[in-house]
Amino acid sequence: MNLPLFIARRIYSANDARRKVSRPAMRIATAGVAIGLAVMLVSVSVVFGFKHTIRDKVVGFGSHITVANFMSLHGRDTRPICIDDSMMAVLRSVGGVKHVQRYAFKQGILKTDSDFLGVAFKGIAAEYDTTFIHDNLVSGSIPAFSDSAAQGKILISKLMADKLRLAAGDKVFAYFIDGGGVRVRRFTVSGVYQTNLSKFDEAVCFADLYTTVRLNGWQPGQAGGAELAVNDFDNVDAVEEALVKKVNRTTDRYGETYSSETVQDSNPQIFTWLDLLDLNVWIILALMLCVAGFTMISGLLIIILERTSTIGVLKALGARGATVRKTFLWFAVFIIGKGMLIGNAAGLGLMLLQRLTGAVRLDAATYYVDVVPVEFNPLAILLLNAATLIVSVIVLVAPSYLASRVRPARSMRYE
Repeated sequence: MNLPLFIARRIYSANDARRKVSRPAMRIATAGVAIGLAVMLVSVSVVFGFKHTIRDKVVGFGSHITVANFMSLHGRDTRPICIDDSMMAVLRSVGGVKHVQRYAFKQGILKTDSDFLGVAFKGIAAEYDTTFIHDNLVSGSIPAFSDSAAQGKILISKLMADKLRLAAGDKVFAYFIDGGGVRVRRFTVSGVYQTNLSKFDEAVCFADLYTTVRLNGWQPGQAGGAELAVNDFDNVDAVEEALVKKVNRTTDRYGETYSSETVQDSNPQIFTWLDLLDLNVWIILALMLCVAGFTMISGLLIIILERTSTIGVLKALGARGATVRKTFLWFAVFIIGKGMLIGNAAGLGLMLLQRLTGAVRLDAATYYVDVVPVEFNPLAILLLNAATLIVSVIVLVAPSYLASRVRPARSMRYE
């Protein structure tokens, strides 16, 4: 039989009215562990939710990797690159690539009777993955975009629709100004989307690839570039390295040079801000572990002082210092375990409540989302629980040594 565990269980379950201090100390220690763990669970779930929600929105506008003209990616000019069937096949053959889609941009002005707005027309074709647009569609529908014929339909953001007072089904004129003069096209607003990423919502509307290529005056087979989706976001850098070896610095039939960049390279400010969230959550985790640890140390010291006579009796009966030490470590584990159960229930309950109701809302213009996102990550939850248990037990090793050094004769003074 495990003697330290048996004694610790008896001490923990004893209902001694004379112990007027240890009971409140145990409750405070339990509450410290519970609050610390609940705050850590909520913090990590919110940070993960923020990072993945915003990352998915940025990726939705530009995929994981972009292959385009070297001068377009590293200069100010927008120049075409040949993305024909053979190049599409080459890009699809790169390991880790899940999907390849063409695009082309053309700057223009949307004008109504009352207002006008400068936008970037993003031309896309039938192979374009519109899942992201569909998930963020507010009204209307997504037209069948083409690279062979003009559909005369566009998708605009809710910001654009509000500024220009447009709705799905309305007609709008677009003006394109370049070296050849001013060209006018009439479009039908097929749908309205909203992502709350102001950087994109203020600028990007979707149109036919055929229309944008013609407006740019490019040759057949040319496009602004290709967007590549990868199977695993964590492998983006590895896939780009493969692209560098296979595609980068090669030239197309028009003499233009291929180059590539990742979504992190094209949106450094957003991903730097997301990395700062990691630093914030590490600070929160450290503070909460310190609070839980110090609360446990204080509570155990109080309990040891009140149980000095018990320690003296155990020593007088021949118990070794290691036995006493293990007894109080087991006692601490009971307190930590109860606190962790309460903390998990509170933390997971708050996360589930926010997930189902979206009770805590945010300013979408500032935070890119209108509700606080939460993400249930089983591995993170298990690691936080394990870290809380291990750290709490480790910090209690020193107080347990104090208990093992109590002498039987001196313990009589506490009777």
